[in-house]
Amino acid sequence: FLYFIGAHTLIHKNKTNTQAFPFFAHISQMSDSPAVEASSPAPATTTDAPATATSGSRPAGRGGFGRGGRGGRGGRGGRGGRGGRGGRGGDDEKGWVPCTKLGRLVKEQKITSLEEIFLFSMPIKEHQIVDTFISDSQLMEEVIAIYPVQKATSAGQRTRFKAFNVVGDGNGHIGVGSRVGKEVSVAIRASLIAAKLNIIPIRRGYWGNKIGEPHTIPMKVTGKCGSVAVRLVPAPRGTGIVAAPVPRKLLEYAGVEDVYTSSCGKTRTKSNFIMATFAALRKTYGFLTPDLWAQTETSRDPTDEHSEFLAAQDIAVVV
Repeated sequence: FLYFIGAHTLIHKNKTNTQAFPFFAHISQMSDSPAVEASSPAPATTTDAPATATSGSRPAGRGGFGRGGRGGRGGRGGRGGRGGRGGRGGDDEKGWVPCTKLGRLVKEQKITSLEEIFLFSMPIKEHQIVDTFISDSQLMEEVIAIYPVQKATSAGQRTRFKAFNVVGDGNGHIGVGSRVGKEVSVAIRASLIAAKLNIIPIRRGYWGNKIGEPHTIPMKVTGKCGSVAVRLVPAPRGTGIVAAPVPRKLLEYAGVEDVYTSSCGKTRTKSNFIMATFAALRKTYGFLTPDLWAQTETSRDPTDEHSEFLAAQDIAVVV
């Protein structure tokens, strides 16, 4: 090696002597060639092994880690589309597809009013049934209470939100629903659907002579929830709704114009105050007053009356 270095120095000092010394001339050609200054990379061979990372990056290995520098992280795949929570599914595009017998009868117009459903105490399991009979312009809705609730878990306190929603048409129908959700918007949408499913009829009457349209409740009723008790008393025409803000909203949505109210208990607990008022309004159809003593004609249950239609639809679905 020392001999090679010395010869290389001597050649650069006396380049004219290369003709006299052929061996030194051969070494000079080797030193001047680019192969000596920087060795060229070996030609790549075709193999089935995966390509390695470029210089300065980390070679691909298990989990993207290796001995070299850290490699770039692969891009994250796009998230698939997600449907709205608490919505109607694909009702706007494909239309409502009923899942219950009552829903089929309503969609085919075999049942034409909510009173037919209430007459036979048929449970409403689809909120689209209420939307069919009460249009959006007639149905009033409002969130009357929303507050956080907590649950103790092994990981700590889990906070969610509880919403109370009231719906009504101002003509003898009212519904109250409550739901809990991780987000406020989710709880509100779910409580709105629950309120439509819990819609009930309200019976209205007169305070004195039966003049004009019914304006108050027909008798004294009391509803209770928890420690809260709400009592509704008929009032003469023109009195208005004498009540606290919470029951006033429910009575307005139910279509009651004149009524006295009395409440006791922990009315600051708004949820119990709401449900106690709702229970009192539900009891208006729990009394058989003398004007209902007359014998009425009974009719068949809609599911029994239209059993052939429902059976034909079941066969069509199976086929």
